[in-house]
Amino acid sequence: MTNEFAHRISGRLSDCQADNSFRLTAEARALKASGADIAWMMLGEPDFDTPWNIIDRAKLAMDDGWTHYTHSAGIDSLRERYAEYVNREYGVRRIKKENIVIQPGGSMISYLACVTLIDPGDEAIIFDPTFPVYEQGIRMMGGVPVHVPLDEKIAWRFDYDRLEKAVTDKTKAIFINSPQNPTGGVFTKEDIAFVAELARMHGIYVFSDEIYNRFVYEGQHASILHVPDFLEQTILLDGHSKTYAMTGWRLAFSVSSVEVAERFADLMTLINCNTAPFTQWAGDEALHGDQSESEKMIAEFELRRNHIYSGLKKIDGISLVKPAGAFYAFVNVEKFTTGSNRTARELQRILLHDYHVAVLPGPIFGRYCENYIRLSFAADREMITKGVERLSEAFSELC
Repeated sequence: MTNEFAHRISGRLSDCQADNSFRLTAEARALKASGADIAWMMLGEPDFDTPWNIIDRAKLAMDDGWTHYTHSAGIDSLRERYAEYVNREYGVRRIKKENIVIQPGGSMISYLACVTLIDPGDEAIIFDPTFPVYEQGIRMMGGVPVHVPLDEKIAWRFDYDRLEKAVTDKTKAIFINSPQNPTGGVFTKEDIAFVAELARMHGIYVFSDEIYNRFVYEGQHASILHVPDFLEQTILLDGHSKTYAMTGWRLAFSVSSVEVAERFADLMTLINCNTAPFTQWAGDEALHGDQSESEKMIAEFELRRNHIYSGLKKIDGISLVKPAGAFYAFVNVEKFTTGSNRTARELQRILLHDYHVAVLPGPIFGRYCENYIRLSFAADREMITKGVERLSEAFSELC
């Protein structure tokens, strides 16, 4: 039966992509539930369990009565502790609890940044490929996303002149993500400094998603927080989901000016009241407690990075840049998409249904991604081997 009131649903929801990663994941899971042996290389979710010391801290917090409302910005003493972590981890000194808002996941922070910064008609620059939440949030606020391409030939970095030319008097913010999802690229210190100086010249904000900051396999992580005297124009996203295998806990935090933090707290009051208090305590244990399990996990991801790269490089007809960070391989499959008169989505379905390899099609991540697929190596090495072998078979047979 057709819902006669469906046309009354807000038009802004059309900017939530229907063909997103979770919908495609549901399709792959349905195939797996039917009995298919799927080589799972789809979602960016660590396959490790949350370390037990973190779980135990959440249980203790519940036993201690931390099951009620807290301040919308987070438990006051924990905001202080999170600020201490930021100063230690990022090598800065100026972050205080007033700059911290503890939120239920990184996607919430991305969305609230769009609500806070973007008015109808404002422009916001996003690098492409991009994490799709940024563009959707900008559009939902009536803003205009301006795509600046990342270049595979320079390890998924950007052309400085092209970025500069993208700035107009309507530009409100630049959204950056390093290490990157979906490419595994990493911006250099010089890249970050250029973005910050450009933003400083034009009086615009920089939203910096650094959720993968501990997953850097070559060199050092370059943060927007390393730029002197720039906090007033900064919104940084960090969190627990990747580093501590806490995706289901929905826990992250923002670092910003006091003024933006206060706006975030107001919005949290409106939307979610507060982040669950026992998860806030678990997050504190993650940041300040035993790091050994997290360090082992990240070391394993580097081994997997090497493993998947060496396997994929042997496959004729595809190419990729060795991921410098995060846990994704963004594979150029132009020969099998444009070169064979099929879309990346069609190729993704063929790989899933005919070869039982679950990957994501590039266009989810931007308008310049039609000839790419994203592989997650958040899977054990046996699964990676299986996936690469099946891809090798597929690409030897497809044309």
